[in-house]
Amino acid sequence: MPIVGLVCATVIPPWDIFIPWMAPLPDTVQEEVVNALDHGLDGIAVHVDRAGEEPAFYTAGWKDKAAEVPADPQALFKIGSITKLYVATAVAKLAHDGTLSLDGTLADYFPELVGRIEHADQISVRLLVQHRSGIPNYTDDEDWDWLAPPIDDDASLALILDDPADFAPDARYRYSNTNYLLLGRILDQALGYDYTHYIRGEILDPLGLTDTYFALDEVSLDDLASGYWYGYEDDLKGVRGGRNTAGSMIATARDVAVFLRALNDGSLLSDEEQVLYSSIYEYGHTGWVPGYYSIARYHEDIDAVVVQFVGNTGGETWGLSVVTGGKATGISNAVYGRIVRILRRQ
Repeated sequence: MPIVGLVCATVIPPWDIFIPWMAPLPDTVQEEVVNALDHGLDGIAVHVDRAGEEPAFYTAGWKDKAAEVPADPQALFKIGSITKLYVATAVAKLAHDGTLSLDGTLADYFPELVGRIEHADQISVRLLVQHRSGIPNYTDDEDWDWLAPPIDDDASLALILDDPADFAPDARYRYSNTNYLLLGRILDQALGYDYTHYIRGEILDPLGLTDTYFALDEVSLDDLASGYWYGYEDDLKGVRGGRNTAGSMIATARDVAVFLRALNDGSLLSDEEQVLYSSIYEYGHTGWVPGYYSIARYHEDIDAVVVQFVGNTGGETWGLSVVTGGKATGISNAVYGRIVRILRRQ
């Protein structure tokens, strides 16, 4: 099954994406979640954690469409680039304790990349975290295959070696998965062991997050929600790639919400670590891999964490995004925005 339309031009979004934005808001989040199915989504799960209230779960559609298993708020989901929040948290903690330096350069850690990655001697850990390195994004390369991603990160990195930089270090921002692939290697080297053990021991375990994993091989496919490319019947949950810091993590909506609450309320990091984190990365994220689109954000005005998982991507492309374009993603964003509006009204 070819995946088309990943690279988008600037066009006017189709009317069927505008419709979810323009329709009158229902009274409840559950009504909005059910209504989302009318716009072509196969399965949706939403977790809302409002301060002073018990967490609330809302679902509609299917966890497994082929087997007609209803959507499950406890199902695992590929969270894509939400992974980067966990990595940035680890970087802040390790920078604070002196295990790594935010000002250390790519050349300091990997001298062999000098001459293979332009400006390696000027690209710091800080710039990698902030997507200000200028290193090309390997998932934008014409030889990258989303349906057969390499298990070995060496193959991913090889796609951009010897390519010219997109821009000089710190000249501007451009999102690049290569930044986080390299951060994973830096973490391994600085720690002297697999970075996943550090994230589990220092971030996941203290928060009691037992339903968060680093790669597909760690979970049963029966526990994983299905993911579909808009307009096709293929279930993409079995698409395997390597474990990587760019976006391979898998979790439940509850686990993501607990992590995000702790990251935003200061209970996960010390005051000094929080200052470091605030200087390098953001406090919410979206995640995209074929078949899966996730949104995890904290909304300070209502003191609520809202996590939304949708098992569709693709369709008619629109907007400016390279990897999150598509009809299904546009609808998902619209539904998420409407859910937050409903919560603000309540």
